[in-house]
Amino acid sequence: MCYTGAGLNVINVVINVGVGLPAKTPVRTTHIPLLATALESPKNPAMPPARPDTMPHILIVEDEAAIADTLVYALQADGHSTEWVTLGSAALDQQRQRPADLIILDIGLPDISGFETCRQLRRFSEVPVMFLSARDGEIDRVVGLEIGADDYVVKPFSPREVAARVRAILKRMAPRVEPVAAATLFQLDTLRMQISYRNQPLSLTRHEFRLLQCLLEQPQRVFSREQLLDALGVASDVGYERTIDSHIKSLRAKLRLVASEAEPIQTHRGLGYSYSPDHA
Repeated sequence: MCYTGAGLNVINVVINVGVGLPAKTPVRTTHIPLLATALESPKNPAMPPARPDTMPHILIVEDEAAIADTLVYALQADGHSTEWVTLGSAALDQQRQRPADLIILDIGLPDISGFETCRQLRRFSEVPVMFLSARDGEIDRVVGLEIGADDYVVKPFSPREVAARVRAILKRMAPRVEPVAAATLFQLDTLRMQISYRNQPLSLTRHEFRLLQCLLEQPQRVFSREQLLDALGVASDVGYERTIDSHIKSLRAKLRLVASEAEPIQTHRGLGYSYSPDHA
């Protein structure tokens, strides 16, 4: 089931006393038959309005209408176009057919969990994902970030804060192509999540891209494993430090396919890793 943000704002009837409160918390709602008809019987839905190419498009995946409507209102007021679906499977289909610039994803969905939705999404898309959930445990936040999310917001939340976080993520993901080494041996394209080495594109995973980007942007600086985990958005106190070694090993193998004699990523025993232009 899919709803456009424009339709929701026309009949904005929900008066929230707390966004994303637990189910037992009373919420004052004004009931209008038109809204019930629109939500329960979406037969022959109108085609979603065309959006300007310059307007960021946000896909909201949330099964609670009150929360979704609040997000739609806040994001549209902030200059974004929005679309709302209630199922994880619908979000995957929507992203294939009409890709969004960012997805706000609830974890407790009726069909498949938000975690599983994100896992499947990462098989074909690198779109930024913000988890939205009442689960506030550390393990839930770590799992969400590990499987590819860019942010994790706990309910109840401030709509203004969510809009600000969306702006920050989109700003980081803004398209730009720039050389990151003086000798232009490497070239970084953040729009396509692509790094080229000696004019040859590298086939990198999401984590490999972020690790190499972090190293390239500060040549000669030695990064500890904890700092590189931070670059991946993973907490450094959950025992994943050695996964950095695996990612570095894989990166080196891919770089050697281009230049077998070069060693641009240097190991500093007991300290961490750095990018050395002199060895590239």
